[in-house]
Amino acid sequence: MKKKFQNIFFFFGLVVLVIMATQLDFKEAWEGLQHAGYWFFAVILLWALLYILNTLSWWLIIKSQKTTIQHDVKCDVKCDISHYPNHPISFPWLYKVTVSGFALNYATPGGLMGGEPYRIMELSPKIGTERASSSVILYVMTHIFSHFWFWLLSSLLFIALRPLDVAMGIMISVVISVCLVAIWFFLRGYRKGLAVAGMRLLGKIPGIRRWAATFVNNHRQQLDNIDSQIAALHNQNPRTFVAAVSLELLCRICSALEIYFILLVLSAEVSYVDCILILAFTSLFANMLFFMPLQLGGREGGFLMSASGLGLTASAGIFVALIVRLRELVWTAIGLLLIKIKSSSIPALPSPEE
Repeated sequence: MKKKFQNIFFFFGLVVLVIMATQLDFKEAWEGLQHAGYWFFAVILLWALLYILNTLSWWLIIKSQKTTIQHDVKCDVKCDISHYPNHPISFPWLYKVTVSGFALNYATPGGLMGGEPYRIMELSPKIGTERASSSVILYVMTHIFSHFWFWLLSSLLFIALRPLDVAMGIMISVVISVCLVAIWFFLRGYRKGLAVAGMRLLGKIPGIRRWAATFVNNHRQQLDNIDSQIAALHNQNPRTFVAAVSLELLCRICSALEIYFILLVLSAEVSYVDCILILAFTSLFANMLFFMPLQLGGREGGFLMSASGLGLTASAGIFVALIVRLRELVWTAIGLLLIKIKSSSIPALPSPEE
């Protein structure tokens, strides 16, 4: 990536991070850190490990694309690979880009407006713009797809373990229905690709219709290539598809350890299943407010409601929300700093590809 664009991403994220940090009550934050003690460092370390799962999922997608393109050529499918760069991608470097991408998503209203363009621009010099774009789109689809599976399975878990009144029954039914529809939509997108369809959808938005139509006409071949690569993961590499989705789903389930660690500060009697349900409801509520930078307010409200719904005190929900917010700020700062680290500075550790 050109240094100019790298600096733009860095300084934009830094400004938003400072703004978000000023929204904290520093006295309350310091008291929360003192109360959490070493468990806060356990939470920070946990996310260092969870990002490895995210990176591995993305790495599997990138690796499968090379195999798919070669397979297409053998099958005489029109897919010219001569223009695709194929530079080696080390796992530590991809981990750096993954963490930085999530940091930009945390700090950007709308989420995907920051992290995904950054990932594409970082990856393009190594594997080409089309392949980089399709791999990022595929990873984002897989990341979101796993969320719907997580919410669906958590809803079924709630039904199995918790009593349902009429209001809760209606809400759970709506969540299950939405998840099933979303899963069907994503499976359809995996089979046929989403690049062309997505641009056509943008073409229906007032103000950018003409630009979207012109973009599709001028880049139809590239968009078709991206869609063919998206479809290939599901159609020709089902094992890789299942593995990538499973890694992302495992990451969602393991991330409930964060809530488990924090609640251990308050009580030794903590149910991990309850932590999964708290995370599921909170993430669902927060994603409904995706347009908020750092999901400000949505995550806190989600923790309060989910904690109360599971019989925990409001103070417990507030404490969990505070520690999670501080963890997000720490990892956002780490991700932004990683943007400034050059690839040559990263140790040449063995990658899973070797």
